[in-house]
Amino acid sequence: MNRIVHFAIASENPDRAAEFYKSVFNWRIEKWNGPFDYWMVMTGDQGAPGIDGGMFMRDEQFSGSINTIEVDSVDDYIDKVKQAGGTVIRPKNAIPGVGYQAYCKDLDGVIFGIHQVDESAQ
Repeated sequence: MNRIVHFAIASENPDRAAEFYKSVFNWRIEKWNGPFDYWMVMTGDQGAPGIDGGMFMRDEQFSGSINTIEVDSVDDYIDKVKQAGGTVIRPKNAIPGVGYQAYCKDLDGVIFGIHQVDESAQ
């Protein structure tokens, strides 16, 4: 089975949103030092139930909260999404040192991510 392993919040103002979530839920939020603007969200202690996530700038395509599902192969799951009638809205891209990611929509237009762990991704 493939599980939800990450969430992302698309925010109009990630710095402001980070302060909100820190003050309300005591989450730890840090700006990621990567090739694009992204904030890492730690919702609890390692080993405790739950998942961590991230935050990025909202745009015309992404708003709200997006769940990401871990898969063995992003390419295989892109094919499965298409075969089932879903659409790919952001093709596979590399997150250096982390893996590969793509974003899709289901039949109701709900956006979700698919993620393949691969530390050699460039």
